[in-house]
Amino acid sequence: MNLGIIIIFVHIFFKLNYLRYIKRQINGFLEWIYVPFRNRISAQTFRYGACGGFNTALDIFLYFITYRFILKKEIVHLKIISISSYIAPFLLVFPITFTTGFLLSKYITFTKSTLQGRIQLFRYCVNVIVCILLNYALLRFFVEFCGLLPTLSKLITTGCVVCYSYYAQKHFTFKTVKNTIPSV
Repeated sequence: MNLGIIIIFVHIFFKLNYLRYIKRQINGFLEWIYVPFRNRISAQTFRYGACGGFNTALDIFLYFITYRFILKKEIVHLKIISISSYIAPFLLVFPITFTTGFLLSKYITFTKSTLQGRIQLFRYCVNVIVCILLNYALLRFFVEFCGLLPTLSKLITTGCVVCYSYYAQKHFTFKTVKNTIPSV
């Protein structure tokens, strides 16, 4: 056998074991902090909140680092377009947090889904796009039509979008299809 192929197989083997290890560590940690909430909310809802909270914190942290230290608050000039100093970090960070959000949802929160991974990924992408549009529409609605303060509007909007996202992911993106065998 080719030495390169052996190295690739060994690398994949260790990578898979490492990923399983990470999954076990995350699950163990979440089980440990879930104990006080056990009588109040379901484990899946708790996992969704914990994973979503982590991913949001990661997004904000990476945005801050990218905006402040990598791009140094400057406009990004490309050949055909210039991107503002506050949108460029969003565009750079979004693929990272999109990926971590999907992986946490798939492997930590909604583990019983029977849909294929590529279908889940496509549906997750659709759900994220809808959430971005909902954020925009609800913010405009609460600020411009209801006359609420922007920060209060953002809090209400975030609550609405989180609720929508949970139910969309549970019943659409990562839904569990029950195999029903017709009786003869």
